[in-house]
Amino acid sequence: MKRGTIILIVVAALLLIFAMNGCSVYNNMVDKQEDVTRNWQQVENQYQRRSDLIPNLVAVVRNYADFEKSTLEAVVQARANATRVTISPQNLDADAIQKFDAAQSQVSTTLGRLLAVAENYPNLKANQNFLDLQAQLEGTENRIATERGRFNDVVKDYNAYVRKFPGRIWAGMFGFETHAYFESKEGADIVPDVNEAFKK
Repeated sequence: MKRGTIILIVVAALLLIFAMNGCSVYNNMVDKQEDVTRNWQQVENQYQRRSDLIPNLVAVVRNYADFEKSTLEAVVQARANATRVTISPQNLDADAIQKFDAAQSQVSTTLGRLLAVAENYPNLKANQNFLDLQAQLEGTENRIATERGRFNDVVKDYNAYVRKFPGRIWAGMFGFETHAYFESKEGADIVPDVNEAFKK
C-alpha cells in the first residue's frame, strides 16, 4: 500500500471514531435532558394536584359563615398567581425556577395560614370533607418535596455530564446548557418560631 493511502485510511478512521463518539455523547445528552424534562413535569403535576384541591378546600371552609374572609381571599389569589407562572422545560434557568418557586411558596404560606386559622373552628375541624382535603394536601406537599428532590438528582446528573470532558465539547457544539436546581430558601436551616407564624 502507498503511504498516502495509509494516511488517508488513518485519517478516515479517526474521523469515523470522532463522529461516532459525537453521536454517542449527543444521544446521551438528549436522554439526560429528557429525564430532566420528565422530572420537571412530575414536579408540575404535583403542584397542579395541590392547585386542584384548593377550590374544594375553599368551598368547604366558605360554608362556615364566620370564617375569616381575608384568609380565603388570600388563598384564592395566591393560587391564581401561581397558575400564571409557568416554565418551559427548555428554560429551566435559575431565574425562571426562582419565580416559579416564589409563586408556589406564596400558595404554601396562605394554605398554612388557612389551616392554622381553621384550628379556631371546632365544627370545621370535625368536618370529614375538610379532614380529607387536609390529609390530601399534606400528602401532596410530601409528594412535591419528593419530586423536587428527584428533579434535582436528574439535573445534577445532566449538568455533570454536559460539563465533563468530552461532553463539554459536544454540549457547546450542540447548544446543550446546564439547568438550575430547586434551592433552599435563605434561612431554611433555622427552625421557625411557631408562635410568630400564628400571629401573621
